[in-house]
Amino acid sequence: MSQAASVWLVVLMALLMANMPFVSNRLLAVYPIKFPKNLALRLAEMLVWYFLVGALGLYLEQRNGQIAPQGWEFYAITGTLFVTFAFPGFTYRYLFKHRS
Repeated sequence: MSQAASVWLVVLMALLMANMPFVSNRLLAVYPIKFPKNLALRLAEMLVWYFLVGALGLYLEQRNGQIAPQGWEFYAITGTLFVTFAFPGFTYRYLFKHRS
């Protein structure tokens, strides 16, 4: 896989996984739960997805060559990008009026 394809794969996975807690009522989109998820659980799940997508990015970067060192700025930017990617799912879950 080329470096450009790896980058686009990580960006698309981040976009999908950032919205997954708000679209799915299952825990980590796999495990059914007996109670409705609240916002705190959805944000915790989003944090787990952030680390899993980051692990995928590190794996793909290591496979293409040496891993570049990242400082706190890298994690601040990727964290805010992940939260920005989650906005459509948050809007769908909490700001749209759903018919019962």
